Amino acid sequence: MRNALLDNLTRLNQTRSNRLEITVMMDWRLNDSASMTGINTVIIRPEHDIAEEFSRLVRQCDLVWPIAPEFDGILQNLCQMVESIGKILLTSPATAVAIAGNKLKTYERLNQHHIAAVPTRIFDDDYSPGEWMVKPVDGVGCADSYVLSTRQDFERMATQKGHDCMDAGGRAMQGAIAEYVIQPHLQGAKNSLSCLFKQGRGWLVSANLQRFELIQQQYHLTGIVVNHHPDLGRYQPLIDKIARALPELWGYVGIDLIESDHDCMAATAPVSLAAFPPSMEVRSGGTMPRTGEIESRLERRSRVMQGAIADDCMDAGGRAMQGAIAETWVLEINPRLTTSFVGIYDALGINIAEAVLQLVHGEPILNPAYNRPITVQSQQETHAS
Repeated sequence: MRNALLDNLTRLNQTRSNRLEITVMMDWRLNDSASMTGINTVIIRPEHDIAEEFSRLVRQCDLVWPIAPEFDGILQNLCQMVESIGKILLTSPATAVAIAGNKLKTYERLNQHHIAAVPTRIFDDDYSPGEWMVKPVDGVGCADSYVLSTRQDFERMATQKGHDCMDAGGRAMQGAIAEYVIQPHLQGAKNSLSCLFKQGRGWLVSANLQRFELIQQQYHLTGIVVNHHPDLGRYQPLIDKIARALPELWGYVGIDLIESDHDCMAATAPVSLAAFPPSMEVRSGGTMPRTGEIESRLERRSRVMQGAIADDCMDAGGRAMQGAIAETWVLEINPRLTTSFVGIYDALGINIAEAVLQLVHGEPILNPAYNRPITVQSQQETHAS
C-alpha cells in the first residue's frame, strides 16, 4: 500500500508544475523494499520514539497521509495528532476511525440507518448452533479471526481469549472477551468496494472480488481481482446510503461485502431463522428482543423480501424470469488504504492520490483511462480488503 501510494504521488509529480515534496516515515526493516528516488525518507529505528518522530514530521508538512492499522487505536491516534497540530489530513478524521475502526459501532450505526450489515455483538461463550465468526472488535482484515461451529469451539475460544486477558497474578484484566465480537458466518461472494467520501457524499471507484482460503478455521486472503465488477451502478445506491449514515468518512475508504445469490424461481423461500438466531439480534443500547419478537420481525422481513424479489424477477409483461438476485451485507468499513488500492491505477488508470488531493478543495475527477480487471496477489497473510 505504501509503495502504491508513493507510485501515485510520483506519477502525479510528473504532471505538475508545482511539484509535491514527499517525505515518508519508514520502519528500518522496510528500508530496502521500494525505490525512494526523489523521496525524502526518515528511517525509524528501535531507539526512536515513534510518536515524537511523527509529531515532528507532521509539523514540517502541509498535508499528511497516515498508513496504519485500526487496532489498539493506532490509526485513530495518528489522525488525532495531525488534526490537533492543524495540518491537512488526507484520510478520514479520528471521529470516523473511532466508528469505522470498531466493528460493533459500525454495525450499530449502519443498523440505525437501515443498511443491511452482518449482525454483530460482543462475544461470549453462549453457544448457538450454526457457524460463526469471532474476531477482534478493532481487528484488521482476517487477523486473529476464527470460524466456530461447535460447542467445543466456543469453549476453546472463550478459554483462550480469557487467558489472553489475565495478568501475571491470574486476575482478569478489564476488556477481556469484550474485545472480541461474534458474527454469523454468512455464505456468499466476498467482494469489496473502493470508494471516495466527503461530507456525506460517496464516489465508487471500483468493485473487487476477494479470494480466500480457509485454513485451520481461519480465512487467508490469497488475492484480489480489482475491478472485477465493471458495472458499478448496482453498488452506488449502497454507497450513497453509507455516505449519509457516516458523513464523517473522508478520502479513500474500502468497504467489505458479502453477497449471496437467490434464484428468482425460488423467490418464495422463507428467511431462515438459522441465519439470525435470537442472540444475534442487536439494537443500539444493548437491549435484546425476545425470541417471539425476532420471529415476528423476520416473518415481516420475509414477506417484504419475497415481494421485492418477485417484482425484480418479473419481465415487462409480468412473467417470472429465471435468474438470480443478490442480497448484499456490509461486513466492514475500512477508513484507510486497502489492498485493493494497489491495483486501481493498473485496472482503471485512475490516480487515487490525485483524486484525494482534489477532494481537499472540491470534487474528485474520476475518468478511467481503461477498464480491465487486475489481480493483486497476497503474501498469504490473514489480512483483507
